[in-house]
Amino acid sequence: MKLEKVIIHNFRSYQDLVEIDFNSLTTIIGKNDVGKSTILEALEIFFNNSTVKIDSKDYCVTSENRNVLIGCVFSGFDEEIILDDTAPTTFREEFLLNEDGYLEIHKVYDCSKKNIKPDIYLKALYPTDAIENGKFLIQLTQQELQRKVKTLNIENGPTDLRTNHLMRKDIFSTVDTNKLEPHKIVLHRGSSGTVWEKIEPMLPIFTLFQSDRPSSDGDSEVQDPMKVAIREALEEVRDKLDDIEKLVQDKAMSVAKQTLEKLKEMDPTLANELTPYISEQPKWQNLFKLTLEGDNGIPVNKRGSGVRRLILLNFFRAAAEKKDITNSRDIIYAIEEPETAQHPANQVMLADALLELSKKDNTQVILTTHVPAFASLLPIDSLRLILNIDDGKVVMSSKNDETVLEKVAETLGVYPSPIGSRVKVAVFVEGPNDFSILKIFSQIIASRNPNIVDLTNTDEVIIIPCGGDTLRGWVENQYLKQLNIPEIHIYDRDVVKEGEEPKYEKWCRKVRERNDGSVAFLTSKREIENYIHPDVIKEFYSLEDGFTFGPDDDVPNLIASLTRYSESNVKKKLNNHVAQKLTYEQIKEMDTEDDIEGKWFAFISQCVNGNLVETS
Repeated sequence: MKLEKVIIHNFRSYQDLVEIDFNSLTTIIGKNDVGKSTILEALEIFFNNSTVKIDSKDYCVTSENRNVLIGCVFSGFDEEIILDDTAPTTFREEFLLNEDGYLEIHKVYDCSKKNIKPDIYLKALYPTDAIENGKFLIQLTQQELQRKVKTLNIENGPTDLRTNHLMRKDIFSTVDTNKLEPHKIVLHRGSSGTVWEKIEPMLPIFTLFQSDRPSSDGDSEVQDPMKVAIREALEEVRDKLDDIEKLVQDKAMSVAKQTLEKLKEMDPTLANELTPYISEQPKWQNLFKLTLEGDNGIPVNKRGSGVRRLILLNFFRAAAEKKDITNSRDIIYAIEEPETAQHPANQVMLADALLELSKKDNTQVILTTHVPAFASLLPIDSLRLILNIDDGKVVMSSKNDETVLEKVAETLGVYPSPIGSRVKVAVFVEGPNDFSILKIFSQIIASRNPNIVDLTNTDEVIIIPCGGDTLRGWVENQYLKQLNIPEIHIYDRDVVKEGEEPKYEKWCRKVRERNDGSVAFLTSKREIENYIHPDVIKEFYSLEDGFTFGPDDDVPNLIASLTRYSESNVKKKLNNHVAQKLTYEQIKEMDTEDDIEGKWFAFISQCVNGNLVETS
């Protein structure tokens, strides 16, 4: 089940109704205090009401209305569901979907009350003729459905007076189901409360990681991803846990019933007054405590914010490489300002991990940031820019507005001035993996050629991953123009069909045509991985002797076919680990066109040092 949209009305600074749509990866960007975190906290209240709880002061202070609406729209739900009896039905047959065919759930919180519990509704296109006295068929008890069916003239008689959804189907057959109107169907009380009990376990697991804030000993907030690990592990074995619960309940109920039978022999009146039932379901998550401790016994939640965030970073990296569990619930990771307290190199690794994580079938990632540099590491179609305007708020989505990146640059600036003041050249590459291997190449080459700048040890060079759909914005709009520095663009040539030009050649040509000192290169080989010596790859992956490849071969795909690793995993390891084992001689042997040292790094070093660079 995927979250398609959130609807917020009268919640804190969101007085007017606002809708924000989501992708597998969504990046909410905007100035400080514009309401980015409010969106994540609204979702936390909707799904859990735990890390953040609804409060009597959460309504918009400029409104006389005390009701807060938080709604979520879902796709990808199971076609069949058992709602109020043992027979399966579908949301569509029950007319419980909205006009787009999605499941739309609204929760309304009355903040004038001391004990705030939500009223829960489904917003659905429903046959108006099937509503009687304000009640929808899904809200009727079995006895009410039976009485209604018996009063109707149903051809061949009712299908089954013991199965609720079949009786509702009979009733729907007697009304005009083409006459549909949007309605709100109450789910939190009466017989329809059972429907909510069936829907709620289907919803995705929502996990909020808030940014670190000044804390005191009384704060309950602990940024410990191990809690999430326990929750996910329990969901993966949910079927087994359900079997255990049923076994224990059956055994316990058997003993309770035997006890009552014996009691009847001594006191029948008392025995008839007693009914055995399970008063509380087990809370499995509370049974397990998992944390990380150092050699000195200090748990992770007592460590500094930088350490906690570093652990969080690697939690997401591990999750990105974890195998998909087909029977587990979907999960939504919501991360507030993930770049907080992280070195720029770690930010790139984190962006890469979150992007990979969002590609999993059962995972969505929602981020907030006010740093355009971090947002630039992520796909342009993930951006949602939040702006304050005179009439309230506006949400700009890159799904339907190509000017979002330009507006981001205009609203926030591309880079803070302290960084921009030292930067002498900007390097554009396709993705975070290219970012990593370029720095490794520079470190190895600079150790032999002192004229080459070591990218791992300079703040005068910005490296910006901008491949895919973000590239167009960077090239056409020149977001770094205000820094007045040259740019070098380095992209993979990839495989080119006869008569066609490489896919990035168009953008390289636009860069070259600026005549502002900027340059653009395509790799002479297929991809940057083709510059890694096969001997190093062979040793790292323990491949057979004779392993080799040509300049046009798909190296990550080739290695994936020879190992147990996925192609994305191989690509990441090649660029981050295998490349570190290269020697200067091996790089020169593979780089027959002198792309790396003689073209790319010569230009970068010339921009930094201000003079021509000699290469071997």
